[in-house]
Amino acid sequence: MTDSLSDVLGGRRGAFDATVPPVAFALVWLLTSTVGWATAAAIGSAAVVAVTRLARGDRPTAVIGSIAAVVVAAVVVLHTGHAEDFFLIQLLSNVASALAWAVSILIRWPLLGVVVGLLLGQRFRWRKDPWLLRAYNRASWVWVLQYVLRTVVYGFLWSIGQVTALAVARVALSWPLVAVVVAVSAAVLRKSLPDDHPGIRHPRVREPVN
Repeated sequence: MTDSLSDVLGGRRGAFDATVPPVAFALVWLLTSTVGWATAAAIGSAAVVAVTRLARGDRPTAVIGSIAAVVVAAVVVLHTGHAEDFFLIQLLSNVASALAWAVSILIRWPLLGVVVGLLLGQRFRWRKDPWLLRAYNRASWVWVLQYVLRTVVYGFLWSIGQVTALAVARVALSWPLVAVVVAVSAAVLRKSLPDDHPGIRHPRVREPVN
């Protein structure tokens, strides 16, 4: 189940790529103490990452979204002049993600199930499987905790203006955390399903009797 969920989500490489622009920003800011040069370094590194991702076959929409996030962060920090504000968009996005995932669980449309179902081409058939619906609900709480953890850490470091620490946290709480979250949520999924259940790739959907 762990390998299956990891294969489906495949987010570790993307999470690693996302750490390059903030690290470039922090390094250049430490060397120059100038947000202009730091933002230029972030945008430049984001462009290099974007070209690399397109070359290896990543979806253009995902690539455009990633570089757009860096550009927005650069606009914010150039407007405020405070280097720590480069990480403000990341902070706010984690707040929004935590809320969205929590609400999705409460209304019984867990986002983990939505994402995995779409990636597997199942659409929403998994919702007709009560065991799988319950499993996705439970496993989605792991993802909520991930976003809450990032919100707390980023929020504290941003509030005290620790740019270097924010960059370090950005790396530590990206692909290493994603790997842990995928493994833990896969374990929760596995334990929430009966032993005879075929798994996330094969929802047990009862067809209507004519």
